[in-house]
Amino acid sequence: MATDEAPCAAPQAPRAMRRDVRRNLDALLAAAAEVFRAEGVDAPVRHITERAGVGVGTLYRHFPLRSDLIVAVFRHEVDALMAAAAPLSAAHPPVEALVRWLERLAGFVATKRGLSGALHSGDPAYEGLREYFESRFVPVIEGLTDAAAATGEIRAGLSPFDLLVTLANVVDPDDPAYTGRVVGLLMDGLRYRAG
Repeated sequence: MATDEAPCAAPQAPRAMRRDVRRNLDALLAAAAEVFRAEGVDAPVRHITERAGVGVGTLYRHFPLRSDLIVAVFRHEVDALMAAAAPLSAAHPPVEALVRWLERLAGFVATKRGLSGALHSGDPAYEGLREYFESRFVPVIEGLTDAAAATGEIRAGLSPFDLLVTLANVVDPDDPAYTGRVVGLLMDGLRYRAG
């Protein structure tokens, strides 16, 4: 039976981002991460755009609010750190992969100057970032510690969440050498009663 209705159009897939737009976005995220690391999250926007080689309009087109940029940088860096676990595990023995990843995590935590204030500011834009951080990193830590424990070189049954919180609380952003020593102490603690 014929009908006068037009056939339903198939849903269109989202269009891929143009290369120049992607390049600008990546440059902004990288520049913002560097500026936040050096100056904190309240750094002037022009420092970010100058470093990225884009105009202020480009930044505001992607990130209308400063909080949008902070959230995007935070998520981008969390995702990059999470993605680093697999190559480290493929290239190094399990305990060394764990140490190298924890050192990167410590560096990530140390360089988030000013972010703690933003996260605890009560601004609803930052709701969910702590959960995002934990939901990404806890499974990675679990995989790395389980693999290391399977070698007998560290204790089994570790709480990935406890390790994450401990490391996040002992990092000193102004003293990388201290942070490195603390990671070493944590690893010594993990080796205690191993096997």
